[in-house]
Amino acid sequence: MKVQTKWFGEIEVSEDKIITFDKGIIGFEDWRKYTLVYDAEKEENISIIWLQAIDEPTLALPVMKPEFVYETYDPVVEDELLKSLGDDIQDDNIRVYCALTVPQDITKMTINLKAPIIVDFDTMKGIQLIADNSEYQVRYPIYDILKKEEN
Repeated sequence: MKVQTKWFGEIEVSEDKIITFDKGIIGFEDWRKYTLVYDAEKEENISIIWLQAIDEPTLALPVMKPEFVYETYDPVVEDELLKSLGDDIQDDNIRVYCALTVPQDITKMTINLKAPIIVDFDTMKGIQLIADNSEYQVRYPIYDILKKEEN
């Protein structure tokens, strides 16, 4: 299927690469189908990935695996909420991403550790949850951490 995007032009997305969020994503509840866009050649070392809405060309959220900036990231969420991903959840098929906020002044870039996006790549279902961890911030500063990783 061809998907029109604002940032990446027209991209080809196979049906098995579409992630369905039954409840949408916080703030974007009307859009339920997304795909991940990234440089496949750098897949192992990639830090920022784009969660691109299938039906809205202008909606692409920058996300990253939280371990890149918070090594011990381990969100506490209710098991009941994870059931929407499927009945037989296997840890090795689950990926956790966190949304980034990238303002014009990129030195103020933050990651939302409080509301992880969890994707089950077996069922291709996703959900965004609120972590019960009190130490996780909605706007955790990451520019200095990423800059250090670059060097």
